[in-house]
Amino acid sequence: MATDYKKLSISEFTKAAGRYEGDEAGIYETCKRNYPDIIEILEEEEFTDLLDAGCGPAPLIRLLSEKYPDKHYTGIDLTPKMIEIARAKNMKNAEFIVGDCEKLPFEDGSFDAIVCSESFHHYPNPGDFFKSAARCLRSGGRLIIRDYMADGAVKWFANHIEMPLVNLLGHGDYGVHNEAELRKMAGDAGLTVLKISRPTGRGFKVNFVCRK
Repeated sequence: MATDYKKLSISEFTKAAGRYEGDEAGIYETCKRNYPDIIEILEEEEFTDLLDAGCGPAPLIRLLSEKYPDKHYTGIDLTPKMIEIARAKNMKNAEFIVGDCEKLPFEDGSFDAIVCSESFHHYPNPGDFFKSAARCLRSGGRLIIRDYMADGAVKWFANHIEMPLVNLLGHGDYGVHNEAELRKMAGDAGLTVLKISRPTGRGFKVNFVCRK
């Protein structure tokens, strides 16, 4: 029977929701270190309507909404508990939806920016996410992914040893991709790759930026 990564992810993040933003976040503490880089990339161009794919309890949207209160923000996450916590923050310029990032439930051309921070490696059909994001972007809009990227033995170890082991512990990690795979998924979705950069001191993390 194939692994149901989505059910595993919902289970994992339902348990993690209450401590995700706290001082005892554990492995999720690393997620907070992504936000300055994402915001810096986002600020390279104007944006009005932003979607955070895999938003969790909305820590990134909270930062953005405080800095840019004139923008509109939407967060989507597969885990209802995460969305419950996000909604409880009562951000007037944001709305939050329980949903699947591989099948974004939004109209064509709804956003001029989509960000995805350390959610992408949970998607069992990553190409579907690229296509769904491309459909929901306006012409000229950007998709900004912050996640893992690896090649060779490191990629093999992550996908065949590390992730299967953590999945046995209740996580929903699907896979790490290399640059060629990310470029192909972007191209298949009709997106143009703008930037691939390795943030200093962040191991195998990558900033992968595309434009529609």
